[in-house]
Amino acid sequence: MDAAAQEISKLSERIKSSSLPQKLAEEVLVRLDQLSKLTNSPTFLPEFDRISKYIDWVIALPWEVRTQDRLELEAAKKILDKNHYGLLEVKDRILEYVSVMKLKQEKGEGKEVFRAPILCFVGLVGTGKTTIAFSIAEALGRKFARIPFGGMGDPLDLRGQSRMHAEAEPGKVIKSLKNAQSKNCVILLDEIDRVTEAGRSSIMGVLVELLDPEQNHEFVDHYIDYPFDLSEVLFIATANNTTNISTAVLDRLEPIGMSSYSDNEKITIGSQYVFPRVIKEAGLPEGSIVLDNEVWPLVVRPLGFDSGIRTLERTIEGIVRKVARLIVEGKGQSYRITTENVKEFLPQ
Repeated sequence: MDAAAQEISKLSERIKSSSLPQKLAEEVLVRLDQLSKLTNSPTFLPEFDRISKYIDWVIALPWEVRTQDRLELEAAKKILDKNHYGLLEVKDRILEYVSVMKLKQEKGEGKEVFRAPILCFVGLVGTGKTTIAFSIAEALGRKFARIPFGGMGDPLDLRGQSRMHAEAEPGKVIKSLKNAQSKNCVILLDEIDRVTEAGRSSIMGVLVELLDPEQNHEFVDHYIDYPFDLSEVLFIATANNTTNISTAVLDRLEPIGMSSYSDNEKITIGSQYVFPRVIKEAGLPEGSIVLDNEVWPLVVRPLGFDSGIRTLERTIEGIVRKVARLIVEGKGQSYRITTENVKEFLPQ
């Protein structure tokens, strides 16, 4: 057996030992049989590379791989409270969603819950839209993947390119499933209102299919060219506003407003959530930086009002970096920041 035949035989064995759907496996094996008749043709190597790459992709997809849902309300509530301050209405909506999933699972009707509208968190930058999606996945014990829509202008970014093109590859939906390695993962459709004007209508058309349970159980990526069941995926969307989202997509979403944080809320978030995390990430020992209570209003609003907490995070990171440098330079091991010396530590 020559080298080409051996390589084709290896690909055939990979297909036979995989968990591909039977019909897809049969189609690929037919392609390999056709390829075996072209071993002396000049087109053999490009075609071999093309089908080898395709086999790598289809074998890597989680056709029947799932994670076990964790549907305990108390555990979910603890995770949401640990990661997010306030947002009571949002948390209540998530816990209601988990409750329905639990009841459906107990009745053996697990798939039906995905016919519920998809949650869409709407709010200004920095209000916690993306991080709440991470927390939902953590609360459910599911794998997480994110598809950024900012600047997307071509529906093929989502649906992939036909294998007729030399550099073809799957779209972001299939790539997310491969990365998550679970067919019941959580996929975040991030900032769906920020697609380009030119590609908006066609991208919204793909979104309708993704979010419609009557269609997404047979989602066809142009590259894979075989239906993949997305009905068990929990889609979550985010947007800065709903103005640029088509009516057909909005009809399949349940918008939940993420309001701006007040100064008091930011002080709580900064002192109890962001500050301990940033100190830990910087490798500083606990207690090496102490901020007086009177300092927090100056930290929260150093340059004016910000609806989210991005500016707050950058300010705290700047303070911690300055202290880290002082400690490394041997100028002290712990620092107390007061209203008198805070300007020395605030980023300019």
